[in-house]
Amino acid sequence: MTESTTEPARQDLHPHTPTPPPAPAPVSFPQDRGCPYHPPTAYEPLREAGPLGRVTLYDGRTVRVVTGHALARDLLADPRLSSDRDRAGFPATSERLAKVRARRVALLGVDDPEHNTQRRMLIPNFSLKRISALRPQIQQTVDRLLDAMERQGPPAELVGAFALPVPSMVICALLGVPYADHEFFEERSRILLRGPGVTDVERARDELETYLGDLIDRKRREPGDGLLDELIHREHPDGPPDRDQLIAFAVILLIAGHETTANMISLGTFTLLRHPEQLDALRSGRTTTAVAVEELLRYLSIADGLLRVAREDIEVAGETIRAGEGLIFSTSLVNRDESAFAEPEALDWDRSARHHLAFGFGIHQCLGQNLARAELEIALHTLFERLPGLRLAAPAEEIPFKPGDTIQGMLELPVAW
Repeated sequence: MTESTTEPARQDLHPHTPTPPPAPAPVSFPQDRGCPYHPPTAYEPLREAGPLGRVTLYDGRTVRVVTGHALARDLLADPRLSSDRDRAGFPATSERLAKVRARRVALLGVDDPEHNTQRRMLIPNFSLKRISALRPQIQQTVDRLLDAMERQGPPAELVGAFALPVPSMVICALLGVPYADHEFFEERSRILLRGPGVTDVERARDELETYLGDLIDRKRREPGDGLLDELIHREHPDGPPDRDQLIAFAVILLIAGHETTANMISLGTFTLLRHPEQLDALRSGRTTTAVAVEELLRYLSIADGLLRVAREDIEVAGETIRAGEGLIFSTSLVNRDESAFAEPEALDWDRSARHHLAFGFGIHQCLGQNLARAELEIALHTLFERLPGLRLAAPAEEIPFKPGDTIQGMLELPVAW
């Protein structure tokens, strides 16, 4: 009998242990929305795998993404995460952001104790009492713009005629920046947020800083009314801010003070016109504008992608975020976490949405949120009260909105009434 040359079958040492499924491929971030008020459909795997996943950035780098509401609140309040853009590992979601991240960003781009010092200088100007005193002025601004729209008659392009000038006029008055220069700084703000190229972004930042530096120098010589004048001439417990600090404050307040609210007004209006039942409830008084604004802030999540980097190892959700790892908080998914918001895909005035994270959370929670709420409440209430027949003047699917790598909103909004 000859010996068999066939090799005996290998024994399976763990015959009942299933082979683990391969880890899902990271989703690229950011992506364009298919509908201006819904997160990109390509983000669905992140929602399903949450609350902590991974995404791939424009340069192929993989970073952590937070999609769960409770985890987002915990981590945004965790001092082991840093907002310092100079720190190794800090993520960049586009090439233009990566190229200019060495430029210091006041408030948003610094950690404590420097952040706390900066915030103390500014917070008295954004208190609820201070902003409440501004409401008549905001109302006058809204009324003047709607007067002009009505005189011109329909149709109108709402972004240019109303959504952008409302917060632009308000923040100019608050800071003491001449509104006559609004086209200059609005265009530089647009380039800073959207490009197109890195050189364009750097030039826009240089031009804006030069303009604001010259304005600050004039205010040192000739004090006027406005937040910048107060920062220059009033006494501060931590000492007066120097010229570079004042410029940095002015840049972030000027850009954030009009870009975000302008996008909320335009996209909020579009969303309401696409949800006639909810709009009817608002017009009839069955819900308040304040309630509607909170739900719209949750639902739209226009600033999708808060950025951080880990200072040290952090154990969360059964995983370890390593020191030096970048994190992105996808607010569009965090604010639609069904464990925090029942039926999160619905625009629902009956829910309590105040715990949304549209303004962030923790020490970097938006300083200007009281101002934004006041502007949104007054602008949306007055718009639909003054123009009860407001409607889209073009098919909804043909109206352009912004790409996913910037603050979300409408590029234009043709309306009639």
